Amino acid sequence: MSSLKEKFEAIDGQQFPGKTYAEALLKHVFYEQKEHLFEAMFMIHKAHTTMLAEQHIISEQEANLILKGVKEVEKTETSGLNYTTEFEDLFFLVESRIGKIIGDELAGKMHIAKSRNDMGEAMYRIVIRDYIISALREAENLKEALLYQAERHIDSIMPAHTHTQPAQPTTFAHYLVAVTDNLDRDIKRLKNAYQTVNQSPMGAAAITTSGFPINRDRVAELLGFDGVVENSYDAIGTADYLIEAAQALISLMTNMGRWIQEFLRMASKEVGLIRVSDAYVQISSIMPQKRNPVSIEHSRALASSAAGEGMTVIHMIHNTPYGDINDTEDDLQPHLYEGYRKGIRVLRLMRAVVLTMEFNRERAFQQARENMITITELADVLARDYGFSFRKAHHHASIIAQKADAAELELYEIPVDTVNNWLEGVQLKDEDWREIVDPSCFVEKRRVMGGPNQELVKEMIRKRKQNITGRMFDGNVN
Repeated sequence: MSSLKEKFEAIDGQQFPGKTYAEALLKHVFYEQKEHLFEAMFMIHKAHTTMLAEQHIISEQEANLILKGVKEVEKTETSGLNYTTEFEDLFFLVESRIGKIIGDELAGKMHIAKSRNDMGEAMYRIVIRDYIISALREAENLKEALLYQAERHIDSIMPAHTHTQPAQPTTFAHYLVAVTDNLDRDIKRLKNAYQTVNQSPMGAAAITTSGFPINRDRVAELLGFDGVVENSYDAIGTADYLIEAAQALISLMTNMGRWIQEFLRMASKEVGLIRVSDAYVQISSIMPQKRNPVSIEHSRALASSAAGEGMTVIHMIHNTPYGDINDTEDDLQPHLYEGYRKGIRVLRLMRAVVLTMEFNRERAFQQARENMITITELADVLARDYGFSFRKAHHHASIIAQKADAAELELYEIPVDTVNNWLEGVQLKDEDWREIVDPSCFVEKRRVMGGPNQELVKEMIRKRKQNITGRMFDGNVN
């Protein structure tokens, strides 16, 4: 009677690749490579072959024949490429097809001083840099939309929140510039990640370079890299370019997720500050009165998922050996690609929402009058104009807040005579009290650098608009 092992091996096979290995791994890797690495692979074949000829390692005639074969196979429709156990992966399939055109001898020469190791690392970097460039382009577009809305709402008074509670009056423009500045720092992080990613590992070969007189700088130049990862062990063993790309994505999506969540709150019927364009809301299937801001909800979910993909990348690298390992290659790369794809979708969606949304100025101003959020100005006035120490002024302001709360009155509903009675001995001028309860006066007086005063915010917007690149990133992200 056959054992369980023998029965399994009869079906799965005893030679590489076993059926389970092929189905559970190699097949998936093949299609991931086909989707992401096909173009980068041919870029590297052409650049490396060109360098070999320039260094007289192969003849010019040989190089021309190799390049002709490479370009012919490059025309292949990827939709017709399917996994079979005949080839371990896409690279060997491509090499075989090139060999059928130019012969195995020349096909072998094109791999002089080139390894799957440095070639793989270079392909990953080429693909990732393209994703970063796309993310940068979309982030700049979102930044432009945020500043567009900020410019429209310099005078739109609204409540600022701390600890999720109404705190002090500000403007929607002041808030949006804060969001823009946060986004701008993430743009800088993406640019820094790009600089780390866009370095060539080519010429490192397996891990110790080659005995052939290759020119690593030339290959880097042909592939559009900014430089070379000089130490060949580092070129193959490092994964920090993956970590930095993932960290930039995590930071971007985490920071965006925070204000996306606030936009959902502002778009709720109860708060009612933001009205999302009809193009980006869905009506309930059973409750026709509802305008569901699904575009923002999807953005929130996608941002979380994109950040999660970035975290997966970091965890897959954690505690792995410093060298050529599968952990940082075929199984990891799709998480980073997928994370950036989702992140780019978030950037595009939120740009559309921001650019087309309407802000309810009247409702925002009324909310800025409520919950006694101008009371800070009472303490300031008592300290600035009435000779009180700030601690004593703060104590008096606290008394007013407590009494107003007990009377269930807003500050603007209380006459100055009542305030003076509550303050016991302090005689506030009527003009001072009117300014204290007015959110517009509160904002106007915050003239310290970075404050919500309209002229200051206008200047902040002007400076930030000057820094919008206005160009489609072409790889030069300095």
